[in-house]
Amino acid sequence: MRIAFMGTPDFAVPTLDALLAAGHDIAAVYSQPPRRAGRGKALSPTPVHRRAEALGIAVRTPLTLRDPDTQAAFAALDLDVAVVAAYGLILPRAVLDTPRHGCLNVHASLLPRWRGAAPIVRAIEAGDDETGVCIMGMEAGLDTGPVFARVATPIGTKTGGELTDELAHAGAAAMVAVLADLAAHVPVPQPEEGVTYARKIEKAEALIDFTADAAAVVRQIQAYDPVPGAFCEHEGERLRLFRAGAVAGNGAPGTVLDSALTIACGSGAIRPAQVQRAGRGAMTPDELLRGFALPPGTRLTGRSAA
Repeated sequence: MRIAFMGTPDFAVPTLDALLAAGHDIAAVYSQPPRRAGRGKALSPTPVHRRAEALGIAVRTPLTLRDPDTQAAFAALDLDVAVVAAYGLILPRAVLDTPRHGCLNVHASLLPRWRGAAPIVRAIEAGDDETGVCIMGMEAGLDTGPVFARVATPIGTKTGGELTDELAHAGAAAMVAVLADLAAHVPVPQPEEGVTYARKIEKAEALIDFTADAAAVVRQIQAYDPVPGAFCEHEGERLRLFRAGAVAGNGAPGTVLDSALTIACGSGAIRPAQVQRAGRGAMTPDELLRGFALPPGTRLTGRSAA
């Protein structure tokens, strides 16, 4: 098939690779424009942009798809289908209707649960037992289209990063399977029951809310691992916590309870397996406490803990 691929982050790269491996003709790759990043604020292309350039595929980075010239250039590609994976721009009707078989999206949830921008993080935070990936036909509504295929997976103790990688590859395989036999994959409309929305992640949400119960704090740490890393602060220094477990303990939320870095929550306590100071690598609590004093009674600053 002749395909335009539209994606931006690392999550989308396996789908691009899988389409090429399956022998599809990638007419063009669309990705978000390069952003300024790093200390030097140099323009940095997206992961999909970098991968496409390495593969010798033309990359287009429009600021919007609503411009008539951009839409005309898209139509001129003479596409069978557009494949979308975490692209980040709204596809207007003029774009959705252009490919002969429409636009298919790799969405990282079991629709209609967790429509929207951050389905993986929201599924972990909510304590869902499972999540997955859907191949969805795109419509004008937000993730409202019919589902061609779905793959489920248990969440368990998987971190946000681990789950993202798993679903990226599962979505790539599912997309290739759907395109291999579109006639056999009958699109199923989403039910009206069970709709939830995964709102966009705000930076402040990574600040740990120690006033929540221990299980919720564990899920918050799990969801934001490895990036941006759920964190708290002590005397102005940021401490990222990773792979925490819920344990017994009582105290004011955010209080260090013992020499193992057990931290009190609204109910119960948590104990991280790894901690990371600013500008340093992750280490065990024991390694941290050898050079960074956090004696019992220390109050760590979180989202609601003062």
